[in-house]
Amino acid sequence: MNRALLFIPLGIFIAMGVLFWIGLGKEDKDVLPSPLIGKPFPEFATKALESGAEISATSLNGQPMLVNVWATWCPTCKAEHEFLNTLASQGIRIIGVNYKDDDFKAKQWLAAYGNPYEFNVSDPDGKLGLDLGVYGAPETFLVDSEGIIRAKHIGDLNPRVWQKLKPKFDAMQ
Repeated sequence: MNRALLFIPLGIFIAMGVLFWIGLGKEDKDVLPSPLIGKPFPEFATKALESGAEISATSLNGQPMLVNVWATWCPTCKAEHEFLNTLASQGIRIIGVNYKDDDFKAKQWLAAYGNPYEFNVSDPDGKLGLDLGVYGAPETFLVDSEGIIRAKHIGDLNPRVWQKLKPKFDAMQ
């Protein structure tokens, strides 16, 4: 009888392990909720990376767009860049946020790899990124024509991800 009691903690431990393992399998790792979904793009006033012209959150209004947070120090940003060029060539409006980066390096990078962006917001201190709740680059936001954030994707934008986001983007048209 005493020997059987020794196996009760082991049985409880195994049952808890199985429950935790099942719970981990149900987690959607592609979704990280953002408190900004359904809210206006955060206010900002800065200069456009390419032209030096003053831009603000109202510069985003007019038509649906992708707002892509990127940096030259980000290897994943380089990996997604070719796909962003493809989307831009298809007429998708893309605005860049050059996050915690050097403007000179960013201009060189865009000259070397192509510039899919209508314009880039220079965010060297990361303030806009902080207001957006950016975890790191790359991150992409779907923003409607009124400047309301409709979706957020963390990680590289690629054909597989775009298949999931495109219906949301098309619904904003």
